Amino acid sequence: MSVERDISLSEVLKRYFGFAGFKGNQENIILNVLAGRDTFVLMPTGGGKSLCYQLPSLLMEGTAIVISPLIALMKNQVDAMRSFSEEDGVAHFLNSSLTKAQVTKVKQDILEKKTKLLYVAPESLTKEENILFLKQVKISFYAVDEAHCISEWGHDFRPEYRRIRPIINEIGTAPIIALTATATPKVQHDIQKTLDMMNADVFKESFRRHNLYYEIRPKKNTTKEIIKYIKSNSGKSGIIYCLSRKKVEELAEVLKVNGIKALPYHAGMDSATRSENQDKFLMEDVDVIVATIAFGMGIDKPDVRFVIHYDIPKSLEGYYQETGRAGRDGGEGKCIAFYSYKDIQKLEKFMQGKPVAEQEIGKQLLLETVSYCESSVCRPKQLLAYFGETMTGECENCDNCLKPKTLFDGSAYLVKVLETIIEIKEKFKADHVANVLSGIKTGQVKAYKHHHLKIFGSGNDKDPKFWNTIVRQALIARFIQKDIENYGLLKMDEKGYEYLKNPYSIMLSEDNEYPDTDEDDFTIYGAERSGTIDEELFTILKDLRKKMSKKLNLPPFVIFQDPSLEDMASQYPVSLDELQNITGVGQGKAKKYGKEFVDLIKNYVEDKEIVRPQDMVVKSVVNKSGNKVYIIQSIDRKLSLDDIADAKNLDMATLLDEIESIINSGTKLNIDYYIDTVLDKEHQQEIFDYFKEEAESESVEEALKALGENEYTEEDIRLVRIKFISELGN
Repeated sequence: MSVERDISLSEVLKRYFGFAGFKGNQENIILNVLAGRDTFVLMPTGGGKSLCYQLPSLLMEGTAIVISPLIALMKNQVDAMRSFSEEDGVAHFLNSSLTKAQVTKVKQDILEKKTKLLYVAPESLTKEENILFLKQVKISFYAVDEAHCISEWGHDFRPEYRRIRPIINEIGTAPIIALTATATPKVQHDIQKTLDMMNADVFKESFRRHNLYYEIRPKKNTTKEIIKYIKSNSGKSGIIYCLSRKKVEELAEVLKVNGIKALPYHAGMDSATRSENQDKFLMEDVDVIVATIAFGMGIDKPDVRFVIHYDIPKSLEGYYQETGRAGRDGGEGKCIAFYSYKDIQKLEKFMQGKPVAEQEIGKQLLLETVSYCESSVCRPKQLLAYFGETMTGECENCDNCLKPKTLFDGSAYLVKVLETIIEIKEKFKADHVANVLSGIKTGQVKAYKHHHLKIFGSGNDKDPKFWNTIVRQALIARFIQKDIENYGLLKMDEKGYEYLKNPYSIMLSEDNEYPDTDEDDFTIYGAERSGTIDEELFTILKDLRKKMSKKLNLPPFVIFQDPSLEDMASQYPVSLDELQNITGVGQGKAKKYGKEFVDLIKNYVEDKEIVRPQDMVVKSVVNKSGNKVYIIQSIDRKLSLDDIADAKNLDMATLLDEIESIINSGTKLNIDYYIDTVLDKEHQQEIFDYFKEEAESESVEEALKALGENEYTEEDIRLVRIKFISELGN
């Protein structure tokens, strides 16, 4: 496929890509590539990076090599390019997923000059056979996509990206275009230096996303808060990010039990399940994906309305990229993160044992994240400053701006910070500056004899945390900057020197306080319930249950057990949705038996003019050890109960306690496959019929007396009772 060079770029854009006009810097970038100049592109997610190399590849002689880290993305891009062209050979990818025959076809199309774009993984580019082949090819230019992977300071460092430049030199030099959606000045410098393109023309789009709302919340009752948020935004698409696969599984399960259409997604799942869950999210069969950072790379769903971080990510770059998946259509996008310093300490522990340089980088990135979370300065302003951009205009779309903290005149404090940075020769990081001002003799302070400086302890009426706050706000205001080569060292800016000559009043704010709290304080079934029971309502509900049990010919405890009625008499649920949040009531039970109960409670509340508690109890299938999720999944896979008990180091009685807790909370379990191995059908039926026709309560002791203690064990009775309640009650 060749394109005449004399037609305008706009005509090419319309003819081959169907767009009426370019976005942002696209046209200037394309002209720069066509002029054969090295080009660096920083364009946030959704800005149209791929067009910047796709379009010029059609206009230039030869084949453009696109280096990309993701096989799935390569396939999507190749399919997209082929849809623009009559010639399938216009675009190919070369990676480990191809057969020998497919590789031969790719090489043939390239040699026949049909192929304008060749996507390769960096691992494929370094293979000797591919290097020898590409030496025969006329290369128009190289495009390095996801270029932040080059830098150890980026959020997705890949060592093989470091080898790209030497390989390009071996194959044959041509202009380079490096593209990324997230790069701090430090990462940008690393990219340009490593690719030997320091003289490249740089094109930067603004990082500002006006439609995104940013908020940090303390990590208390996190699951309950998330459920309340999702239920008040019913039907909207959202992503919840967790750091561990275990938490992803647990949280997805809890959301499902609470009536939310949610699925998990993480790298430990088999690829078919992962793809299926991703497709269900894209097709809106589910509203919420609970995921590790494995999710989202290349996800083009424009109407994600919220991104929640259950755990704080390891870097602000990662955080910015993940929140950037919200509101890509320009509509509403809520970005809420739950923060506790305990999470940061956990992440620091994970770094132990890694090379010292890697630990140092990791700690610096974590410090940036802590600064962002704890600061009470406008959040978009902080994010933009982190990426080297100064924000213009007001925000009014973050928690810090909507609920501002009290400001104070910080001029005297700012002067002290700037003087200290000069005094210690601009060779130290923020923590060191804070320790010197607070008068704290750390090992480093003593090693450099900074405790002998006149400035040492001059701010000892404030703690290091306060001085770090001043440093952060000085960075945002551009009085100081972080050194790019030795990242983190504080350097004076011209604006800072000017300020020292002529100080003026400047209003600063203190940090937010986020006390360390338990991650999840929500009610777990079997725990003591809070709230006083309304005895009158409890009696009325018991009467209704008795009436229904006669009508349905079922024992009363199968409909709702006493703990469920007690909970109703303290929580006053007036809808089926609210009823699902009651102890021992699942979606099935609520639909099956709930309407008469909620109608009764609604009338009762209105008659008595009762003010209901605002917070419904959140249902959980997860105990603190996470056993319940494992048990549910294992029973779904029909594992023997003996094996499940062994795997979790439980005796059979304790395992049955756990299973009973699960079914009493409204989850249906089928353990027929196991019961069939320990009891014949006749004995199963006898116990089942006893609970259906004779039992006045669920008591195992009474059942043993009625059925014969010599005939059955307690375990037999409990197993069939589980089957009975699960089948008839749930």
